[in-house]
Amino acid sequence: MSEPLESKYNPAAIETPLYREWEEKGYFRPSAPAVLAGSEPYTIVIPPPNVTAVLHMGHGLNNTLQDVLTRWRRMQGYQALYLPGTDHAGIATQNVVERLIAKEGKTRDDLGREAFVERVWSFVNETGTTILQQLRAIGCSCDWTRTRFTLEPQLSRAVREVFVRLYEKGLIYRGTYLINWSPGLRTAVSDLEVEYSEEEVTLYTFKYRLKDSDEFIPVATVRPETILGDTAVAVHPDDERYARFVGRPAIVPILGRQVPVITDDYVDREFGTGALKITPGHDPADYEIGR
Repeated sequence: MSEPLESKYNPAAIETPLYREWEEKGYFRPSAPAVLAGSEPYTIVIPPPNVTAVLHMGHGLNNTLQDVLTRWRRMQGYQALYLPGTDHAGIATQNVVERLIAKEGKTRDDLGREAFVERVWSFVNETGTTILQQLRAIGCSCDWTRTRFTLEPQLSRAVREVFVRLYEKGLIYRGTYLINWSPGLRTAVSDLEVEYSEEEVTLYTFKYRLKDSDEFIPVATVRPETILGDTAVAVHPDDERYARFVGRPAIVPILGRQVPVITDDYVDREFGTGALKITPGHDPADYEIGR
């Protein structure tokens, strides 16, 4: 040996050229020469990582497991396809780009629609390329000639077609439910995009008078503004303090609207006054009780 060994292993020196050779010779394609004629297909469609950022440890774990299964089947003679792609994650991506623009002291309105869309595409192209290179770096044996992006016209059309078919077959349905509204983005965001935080707030108590009576139920709430959407007052079925009120109408403060007094096991008798105002349009638990 003319050159001394390096003191530690340098993966880039070995793995990068080796992977490049695999890819150039088409070893990851189902039609690769090594695949037996007439063999069974075996396909894994990669859960497309969002282009909002680079890959994290979770991606490294699940993509490695998928690659192990694909390589195993490939060695068994299957026409194994590990299909790569990335997900546009529209609203989340918009949020990330808006944060970047905010650091420059601007908003999407300052840029205008066309310039903002161009900025988003620039970000997507940058992160999307990085993600695909990261998948190569961990050795994923994807058929890169079939790489897809979920915002491509053909994929968007396929998604719409599938949803329409499922709807027509009654396998999915449209319903009324709670959403997470972002005042900044002025649109709905998924539960996955919401981060909850605990804060110290003031607990307000209001008197919900019983109809045609001087009696009232004291109801404590940290969100007095949601009184406008109240549909009931709930008490615990075993709470003797309010048993005589159950089934009677109560008057919502300020509005003067009548709502029923109901019972539900969800109510915590030890919190506040033990009586809970139900606002299905505001809180997930209230929504379930309202249903």
